[in-house]
Amino acid sequence: MELAHSLLLNEEAYNQLGGFQKAEFIFEWLQFLEKLLPVTSRADIRENQKKLVEQLTSLLNNSPGPPTRRLVAKNLAVLYSTGDTFSVYQTIDKCNELIRSKDDSPSYLPTKLAAVVCLGYLYKKLGRILGNSFTDTVGNVLKAMKNAESQGRYEIMLSLQNILKGLGAAAIPCHRDIYKAARSCLTDRSMAVRCAAAKCLLELQNEAVFMWSTDLDSVVTLCFKSFEGSNYDVRLAVSKLLGTVLARALTSKQPTASTRHNFRRISMEEVMELLGTGFLRGSCGFLRASGDMLKGTSSVSRDVRVGVTQAYVVFVSTLGAQWLERNFSAFLSHILDLVSQSHPKAIQNQMDAIGCRRCVSFILRATVGGLLGEKAQITAAKEICQAIWKLKKVVDAAMSDSNLETRITTTDVTASQHVLVCALQELGSLIHGLGTTAAPLLQDSSTGVLEAVISVILHPSISVRLTAAWCLRCIAVALPSYVSLLLDRCIERLSVLKSSPEAVTGYSFAVAALLGAVKHCPLGIPHGKGKVIMTVAEDLLCSASQNSRISLQRTQAGWLLIAALMTLGPAVVQHHLPRMLLLWKCIFPSSPKDLETEKTRGDSFTWQVTLEGRAGALCAIKSFVSHCAGLLTDEVVQRLLPPLPSAVDLLTQLSSIYKSYGNSLKTPSIVYRHKLYELLAVLPPKTYEGSFCAILKELVTDLTVPDSQIDASTFLLPPLCHENDLLLLGPLLQETDHRFIEEQLLLGNSIAGGSLEYDPYSIYEKVAKGDSVPKPLPPVLSVISAATRLFGVIFSHVAESHRLQVLEQLLNSIKQTKGSRQQIVQLNVVSAFSTSLKHLANCKGSLGPEEVRRSALTLVMGALESNNPLLRCAAAECLARLAQVVSDSAFTAGLAQVSFDKLKSARDVVSRTGHSLALGCLYRYLGGIGSTQHLNACVGILYTLSQDSTSPDVQAWALHSLSLIVDLAGPLYHVHVEPTLSLVLMLLLTVPPAYAEVHQSLGRCLNALITTLGPELQGSSMTVSALRTSCLLGCAVMQDNPDCLVQAQAISCLQQLHMFAPRHVNLSSLVSCLCEILLDNSVLVNLCSSYLLLRRAVVACLRQLVQREAAEVSEYAVALVKESREDFTPDVNIREIGLEGALLGLLDKELDQRLCQDIKETLTHMLTSMAVEKLSFWLKLCKDVLAASADFNTVASLDTTQEEETAKVDDASVLTSDSDERFHPFSNPRWPTRVFAAECVCKIISQCENAGSAHFDITLAQERKQRDSRDDFLVLHLADLIRMAFMAATDHSDQLRLSGLQTLLIVVRKFAAVPEPEFPGHVILEQYQANVGAALRPAFAPETPPDVTAKACQVCSAWIASGVVSDLNDLRRVHQLLVSSLVKVQAGKEAQSQQYNESTSTMEILAVLKAWAEVYIVAVEKQKNQSDAHIHCLKTANSAEESYRDVTSSASGLLDLVQTDLGTLSKLWLAALQDFALLTLPSEYASQLPAEGGTFYTAETIENARPHYYNSWALILYATALWLTSTGFIVVDPDEGVNNLSRPVTPTTMCQDSSTRPLVKSPEDVNTDRFHLILGVSVEFLCSPRSDAAMENIIACLRALQTFFDVPWPRSKIGGDQLYTIPCAMQLSNTAKVIKPVDMPKFC
Repeated sequence: MELAHSLLLNEEAYNQLGGFQKAEFIFEWLQFLEKLLPVTSRADIRENQKKLVEQLTSLLNNSPGPPTRRLVAKNLAVLYSTGDTFSVYQTIDKCNELIRSKDDSPSYLPTKLAAVVCLGYLYKKLGRILGNSFTDTVGNVLKAMKNAESQGRYEIMLSLQNILKGLGAAAIPCHRDIYKAARSCLTDRSMAVRCAAAKCLLELQNEAVFMWSTDLDSVVTLCFKSFEGSNYDVRLAVSKLLGTVLARALTSKQPTASTRHNFRRISMEEVMELLGTGFLRGSCGFLRASGDMLKGTSSVSRDVRVGVTQAYVVFVSTLGAQWLERNFSAFLSHILDLVSQSHPKAIQNQMDAIGCRRCVSFILRATVGGLLGEKAQITAAKEICQAIWKLKKVVDAAMSDSNLETRITTTDVTASQHVLVCALQELGSLIHGLGTTAAPLLQDSSTGVLEAVISVILHPSISVRLTAAWCLRCIAVALPSYVSLLLDRCIERLSVLKSSPEAVTGYSFAVAALLGAVKHCPLGIPHGKGKVIMTVAEDLLCSASQNSRISLQRTQAGWLLIAALMTLGPAVVQHHLPRMLLLWKCIFPSSPKDLETEKTRGDSFTWQVTLEGRAGALCAIKSFVSHCAGLLTDEVVQRLLPPLPSAVDLLTQLSSIYKSYGNSLKTPSIVYRHKLYELLAVLPPKTYEGSFCAILKELVTDLTVPDSQIDASTFLLPPLCHENDLLLLGPLLQETDHRFIEEQLLLGNSIAGGSLEYDPYSIYEKVAKGDSVPKPLPPVLSVISAATRLFGVIFSHVAESHRLQVLEQLLNSIKQTKGSRQQIVQLNVVSAFSTSLKHLANCKGSLGPEEVRRSALTLVMGALESNNPLLRCAAAECLARLAQVVSDSAFTAGLAQVSFDKLKSARDVVSRTGHSLALGCLYRYLGGIGSTQHLNACVGILYTLSQDSTSPDVQAWALHSLSLIVDLAGPLYHVHVEPTLSLVLMLLLTVPPAYAEVHQSLGRCLNALITTLGPELQGSSMTVSALRTSCLLGCAVMQDNPDCLVQAQAISCLQQLHMFAPRHVNLSSLVSCLCEILLDNSVLVNLCSSYLLLRRAVVACLRQLVQREAAEVSEYAVALVKESREDFTPDVNIREIGLEGALLGLLDKELDQRLCQDIKETLTHMLTSMAVEKLSFWLKLCKDVLAASADFNTVASLDTTQEEETAKVDDASVLTSDSDERFHPFSNPRWPTRVFAAECVCKIISQCENAGSAHFDITLAQERKQRDSRDDFLVLHLADLIRMAFMAATDHSDQLRLSGLQTLLIVVRKFAAVPEPEFPGHVILEQYQANVGAALRPAFAPETPPDVTAKACQVCSAWIASGVVSDLNDLRRVHQLLVSSLVKVQAGKEAQSQQYNESTSTMEILAVLKAWAEVYIVAVEKQKNQSDAHIHCLKTANSAEESYRDVTSSASGLLDLVQTDLGTLSKLWLAALQDFALLTLPSEYASQLPAEGGTFYTAETIENARPHYYNSWALILYATALWLTSTGFIVVDPDEGVNNLSRPVTPTTMCQDSSTRPLVKSPEDVNTDRFHLILGVSVEFLCSPRSDAAMENIIACLRALQTFFDVPWPRSKIGGDQLYTIPCAMQLSNTAKVIKPVDMPKFC
C-alpha cells in the first residue's frame, strides 16, 4: 500500500494486482491524494495536472464503488480549484456524455453514478467559475433522472444539492426545474431517495424565495405526504426541511424589487396553523379531510403526526431561544390547543389522545426544556401556570366545596383534560429540572403554582388527577423542603373531603406520588408521617363499606396509600407491619368454602369493589417485598402465606364470575390477574408450590387465548433479545433523541403506548430509565407481560413430566389458531418459554428428557421462520439459550446442522435471516463451539450469504452473525481474519450507501476483527502492516458514509485501533472528525443534529483519547478552527474557550444522562492532565460558567445586613460589579453545569497541590513569574477562587451552595498559612474576610436546609481555627453565626423543624458541636503555646514584645469567645458522646438502648443518625477531654452555665423525666462517669479501628488520651488500676500497627 502514496497513480504497481486488490489500491491512492493536494505547491500540481486528470477520469469508466466515486469527484474538484481550470469543461462534457449514454446494463450503472457524483463536486467546489455551463448539466441530469432507478435518483438528488451549494444565487434559472424533480423524489418509494431529496430542497430554499413565499403551502403539504410511510431517517430529514422553510418564511426580510410582486409576508399564526393542519389532519387535502372528519372516518397516520412534531421542534430551534422567550405565550397556546376540544376528531379515542399528548409533551420538553435558560424557564412555568388557572375556571362551578356531593359532570368539564395533562406534565418536568433554583417560582404568590396544581386534583378526569399528583411529585423531588408541607396539606384535604369520590382518588394519588418522591430526597420526611398515613389508609378501608357511592374509590385509595408507604423502607414499615399483615389476612376469604359462599352473594358492583381491593392488597404486598426485603424474615413470610391459596383460587374462578356478572368486571379481573402474577413473580417459588398446577393452567390460557388481538412483540420481545441483535431491526428499537414519540410507531395502530391512567399504582414507583413520567401499558398488555415473566419462574420449577404436557399444550394452541391470531399466540408462547430458559440457565437447571427437548425445539424453530423480524431475532436468542440449558455438544451440533441444511436449501429471506442469526447466537452462550470444522462451515455459509446482493436484509443478518462469531470464536478465528477483512472491505467499497443496515453490520464485523487482532496490530511485519492498513481503510470508508450509525461504527473502530496501535492512528484527523460531528450543529444538539448514538460514540472516543493525549487533542481541536474550513462553522468560539469550553457548553445543552456523564469524565481527564499548565484558562472557564448565574446579583445584594461595615458592602458589591458588563461565552448555564464547574475548581486546587509548593507561596510564585512570565501559579488567582466560591455559595441552588461552601473550605484550609509579603505578620486571606462572611451568612438563615447549614458550620470552624483573622471584632462576625446555631441546638427536639427527617436535625446539631469543638481545640492549643512564646520573647529585643502581646491577645481572645458558651457546650458534648457510646454497642445489646432514643437522635431514625455520629465524635471527644483536664477534674458548681441555657441539659438527665432521675451524684461519681465515658469510647475505637477510619479521628483520639495523662486525677486512675492500664497499653500497641510509618511523627 505504500506504493499508492504518490501524487500520480503508480500504474505499474496497480497493473500487477488482482481484481479486488486494484479497488483497494485505488481507494488508498485517492485517500492519500485527498490529503496531498491541498498541501502541494501550485507549480507541482500544474506540472502533473494533465496526467492526473487523465488518471482520475479514466477511473470513472472502471465501475467505481460509492466511496471510490466520491473520492474521485472530490479530488478532481480540488485539483481544478488549486491548479488550472482550462480542461474542466472537457471533464464536465465527458461526465455529461457518460450520463447520456443509452447503456442501461447493471455493469454500466456505477460509471453513470460516478459521473453524476463528479459533476456535483465540481460545481460545489468551483461554482460560478464554471459560468453558464450548469444549465446544460442540470438539464442533462434531470433528464437522466426520469429513467433512473433508486440508486440513480439518490445520487442525482445529492449531486443537485452540491451544484446548488456551489452556485448559490447564480442557479436561479434552474430552481424551478430542480424543485419539480425534488418534489417527486420527496415521496419516492425508496427512503434513501426521500432523504436525499429533503437535503436537496433544504439547500434549494437558501436561494429559492418561492419555496418560503408563494409555494409555501404546497411545500408544506408535500412534506406531510413525505412523512407517510416514512422511516426515522426520512422523518429527521423532512422535518428539518419543513421546520427550516417555515422559520425562513417567518423571519425573511422584504425581498428585492424583482421578486416583490409575488412575495407574501407570513405571520406566526399562519405558520402555526400550517403545522397544526398536518398534526390534526395529516397529508390529505383540506376539503377531503374536512369531509372525512365530519363523517368521523378521518384518522391522521401516526408517522405524519410524529414527523410534524419533529418539525415543530426544528422550527423553534432554528428561530432560537430568544424568539421562543418573546413568543412563548402564543406558542404555548397553539401547542396546547392541538389536544383541546376544538379538534375533537384528533382525540376521538384514548389511543389517539395518548399519542397526541405524547407529541405535545415532546414539543414542549424539547423546546422549553432544551433551549431555554433557567430564568426563561421560570417565566415559561408561570405562563403554563396561567394556562392551568384558565382551564380551572371552566370547572370551578362544579368543583366548589358546597356542591361536591351533587357533582354535575358536563362535557365542558372533561373537555380540558388532555390540555391539562400536557400542561401539568411540562410544569412538573420544568420544576424537576430547575431543582431548588425554582424556589422563587413557588414562593411567588401571584403565580400560585402549588394552588394551581392542587386545585386540579379534584378534576373529574382520572388522567388529570394522576398527572397533577405526578406534578406534585416532581415539585417534591426538586424542592425537598416542600415534601412534608404537601403531604400534610393533601392528607388534611383527604380527611375533610372523604365523601367526594374525586377528592378521595385525587388526594390519595397525590399522597402516594409524594411518598414515591421521598427516596429521591436525601433529607427525608419526619418519621411520624408514616403513622399518620397508615391511620388514614386504615380509616379509608374500614369506611369503604359505609357509603356504596364511594366504596370503590376508598378501597383503591386505602391500598394505594399502604403500597406507597412501603417505599419508605424497613425503618418506617417495621412499625406498621402487624397492622398491614392483619389487613392482608382479612381481605381474602379464609377457606375455599368462604370463596364459594362469596360467589353466590353480591352483584356486579360489589365484585368490582372486591376485586379492586384484592388487587390493591396484592400490589401492597408486592411493594413490601420489593422495598423492604430486610423485613422478610421466616416469621413474616409465614404470615404472608395463608391468603395466597385463596388468591389463587379466586384467579381460577375469575372466568365464571366474569360470565355471571357481565362486562363491567372485565377490567377489574384483568387488573387482579396482573397484580397477582406480579406478586408471585417476586415471591420465592417454594411459598406457593402447591398452587403451581392451577397457576400454570391460567397462564397457558392467558398466553394462548389472549383477550387482546394486539401484536405485543415490541414490548415483550426486546428484553428477551440481546441488545446487539436489536441493532438489526432499525433505529426504532434503539435509543434516539426522539424515542419518546417514535415509540408509538412501533406498537401498531391499536395502541399508542403506555400512560399513567392505565395503572395508578405506578405513580409511586421509580421511573424507567430515560422516561420523564411512568408509562404503564394497558391492562390487557400488562397482564400478558406479567404472565410471561411468571411462566418463566414456574416452568423452571415444575416437574419435568409436567413441562412436557405444558409444551405440547402450547404447541397445539399455536397449530389450532390461524392468521394474525396465530402470530400473536406464537409471540406470547415464545416470550414465555424464552423467559423460562433464562431462569433455568441462571439456576443451572436442566430442561428434561429427549421428549421435552424435541417439543421445545419444535416451538423455537417455528418462530425462527416467522414473518416478524423481531420474533425471529428473539427465537435465535431462545435457540441459543436452549443449547446452553441442555448443555450437550451433540444436541448443539444438531441445532447448527439444522440451520446449515436450511441455509443451503432455502431461498426465502425469512429462513435465511433467521437461521444465519441462529448460528451467531449459538456462539454467544457456548463460548465458541470449539470445533474448527464447525467454525469453517459457519464462516463459509455466512460468507456466501453476505454477498447476496439481491437481498440487503440477508446480507445484514449474515454479516451481523459473522461479527458475533468473530467476536466469540477467540484464537480459533485467526486463520479467517485475513479473508474476512478482505470480504468486509470489498463490501464496504461496493454496497450502495442506501443500504445502511448492511454497512452497519459491516462496521460491527470490522470492530470485532480489530478486537480479535488486539495488540498484534502494533506489529511491524508485512502481514500485520497489511491488516492494519485494511482496518484503517475500512474506517475511512465508513467515516465518509452518509448514515450516522455507520459513522458511529467508524469512530468506535478507530477508538479500538487507537487503543491497540496508537502510533498508527492519525490523531489530528480523528480529532478533526470528532469535533466536526460534535460541534458543527451544537445549537440543535439534542434536536436535529446527528443521532444520539453517534454523539455517544464521539464522546466515548474523546474520553479515551484524552486519557493519553489530552494536550494534543486540545491543540488539534483549536487548529481545526484556525484552518477556517468553509464546511465547518461551529457556533462556539473554540479559539477562545477551546475544546474544553465547547464540551462544557455541550454538557449544559445535552439531555441524555449517559452522554453527560461521559462529557464530565472527558473534562475531568483533561483537567487532570492540563489544569496546572493552563491554569488561567481553566480558572477562567470555571469563572465564566459560575458568573453567568442568572440569580447571582439578586442573591449577592441580599448578603449585607445592617450590622456589616461599609467596607463589607463595598466588597460584596465588587464581586457583582462586572458580572453584567462582561460578555460571557456561556449564556445562562443550568445549575448542574455550575455545580460541575465548582467541583472542577476543587480538582484544580488538588492538582496544584500535587504540582509544587509555589502554588501556595506568593513570594516564590511572584519571583518565578518575574523570571518567566509564562509560569502561572494558583496563589496569584486567589481573588478568583474566593469570588467563585462566593458566587456558588450564595446561589439559589442548594447543590451549588454545597459545592461553593466545599470550595471555600478547601481554599481556607490550603491558603490559611500563606503570608502576605507586603504586610509582615499578616496572611494573604485576611483581606477576604468580608467575602467569607458574606458567603456564609445565607447558610444560617432559618429556611436553609440542614445539610447546607452543616457544611457552613464546617467552613466557619475552619475559618476561625485557621488564625487568618486576629482582630476579635472581625472574628466575632463569623463567630456570631455559630452562636446562633448553638441557640438553635439548645432549643431541643421540641423546636425542630418538621420539614425533614429527624436524622437531619442530628446531622445539623452534631455539625454545630463539631465546629465548636474544633474552635475550642485550636483556642486551647494556641493558649498552650503562649508560654513558649513568652519565654522566647524574654530572650529577644523589645520590638518583639509588641508582637507577643498581639499573639497573646489573639489566643486568649479566641478562648474568651468560646469560654462564654463553654458551660453549655461541655454538657452538649458529653451528651453527644453518651449517644455515640450507646450507638457503638453491639447489636445484642440493642434492647438496652433507651426506648425513646438519645439526646440528639430518635429511636426510629437510629440507623440514619449513626453516620453523623461517626463523622463528628472524635473532635468532640478531644474537646471534652481538654475541657475536663482544663478544670483538673475539679467539679465546679453543677449549675454553672445554666444562665446560657434555655433548657438545662446534662448527660445523666437527658431522655429521662423528673420522676425517673436518680439522686444527685457525688462529684467523685460524676468525674468517674465522665472519665469512663471518654476512656471507654477511646479504647473501643482504638482496639478495633474500622478500616475506613479517618486518620484525623485516630489523632484526635490519641490526643484526648494524652491530655488525660497531663492531669493528676485521671493519671492516678489509669496508673493505679490494671483494669485501665492493660486496655490502654493494648490500644496503643494496636494503633501503632495500623499507622503508616509516614504518619508516625504526628503522634510523637
